[in-house]
Amino acid sequence: MTNIIYIVADDLGYADLGCYGGREAQFGRISPNIDKLAEQGMMFTEGYSNSPVCSPTRFALMTMAYQYRLRGALEEPINSRSKGDPTLGLPPHIPTLPSQLQKAGYYTSLIGKWHLGYPPHFGPRSSGYDEFFGIMAGGVDYFRHISGKGDHDLYINEEEHHEIGYLTDLLSERAVDLVHRRAEAAKNGTPFFLSLHYTAPHWPWETRDDEALANDLTNLFHLDGGNIHTYQRMIHHMDEGIGQIMQALEEHGLTEDTLIVFTSDNGGERFSDNWPLVGGKMDLTEGGIRVPWIARWPNAIKPGTVSAQQCMTMDWSYTLMKIGGGEADPNYATDGVDLRAVLYGEVEAFERPLYWRMNHRSQRAVRVGDWKYLKVDDNEYLFNVTNDARERANLRHKEPERFDAMRRMWLDWNDSIPPIPEDASVSLGYSYKDMPQR
Repeated sequence: MTNIIYIVADDLGYADLGCYGGREAQFGRISPNIDKLAEQGMMFTEGYSNSPVCSPTRFALMTMAYQYRLRGALEEPINSRSKGDPTLGLPPHIPTLPSQLQKAGYYTSLIGKWHLGYPPHFGPRSSGYDEFFGIMAGGVDYFRHISGKGDHDLYINEEEHHEIGYLTDLLSERAVDLVHRRAEAAKNGTPFFLSLHYTAPHWPWETRDDEALANDLTNLFHLDGGNIHTYQRMIHHMDEGIGQIMQALEEHGLTEDTLIVFTSDNGGERFSDNWPLVGGKMDLTEGGIRVPWIARWPNAIKPGTVSAQQCMTMDWSYTLMKIGGGEADPNYATDGVDLRAVLYGEVEAFERPLYWRMNHRSQRAVRVGDWKYLKVDDNEYLFNVTNDARERANLRHKEPERFDAMRRMWLDWNDSIPPIPEDASVSLGYSYKDMPQR
């Protein structure tokens, strides 16, 4: 059985990595280890996140279904007001990727960011993970490990844990330790599933050398802080940790039959490089939802391959479940599709309609083949995103029949999922409209 490592960066831009053509990240200066994963595996150029904001994507990652089916995922995103609320989180009875892999014989671990509701009603170990080390909230200071309200937020399982250290490094060290601890069992028939969900390069923008910044709680929302150099070093710190994990796998002879998938939970923030895309976090323009997807698995994936398969977060989770021998629960909706034929080189690509909805600015989007229908506020668009990745040439009036058909597709899909409740939050802890416009 195959070990699986599912690495999720936080707010990473489409072109922040050298392998995706990052203007400042080329030649291995920022992301040599992640770039090596792409070199040794398959890189997807048209992969998406289920949402342009963090916790909704994580609902889809866990449930292998459109996040809109669950109340907690209709928050954009879950924030600290959900503490104690039994409706705003991932219900323990919902089948998840880790719970189905657990049933298939995997040892399951989440290291990093949960952001799917707070104890006692919700938590990683209630949703299929054997162990957890990380944070419950959407973002914390990298040194003091406190959330925006000043609450301590670092846990081992359900217990608060106090440990000195830069959070990215702590997560990497725990992941390396997991590989060492589970290596022998993996060789003897009990594989591991590791969800490694970094908070990097999510704000606050702090490198290993910026501990002094952590003394100021307002640093968590510092719209006047950070810079491109700090942001890139945060990516590099994460990349170094991934290199250490690769080294641990090699030490135990586990590299050949360990599948590593790397992505981001949504598009980038204000220091991200999304070129040639426009927009970012909270936007259904390409920069908010098109993200890196890399898969490395020497036993099954041909190295150095590039795929234009259109896919999104829930597809990958469904695929990982199938690779691990898990089965979807027929009593619950599963919207993800199986990508194994693409990974194995059996097909180049297949048509995969993708749908999004955001309460923020009344956004709508559907992608089918080369085409994308988009609505933002009261404005509606039709783009050929294959020819126009920057979404600048609105073809709505040149292609009225296509526009009407795709608009109808979105409306029919929207009728199939629950409506957005009136009390749903679109708060990020700050006003996103205050961020610099792209």
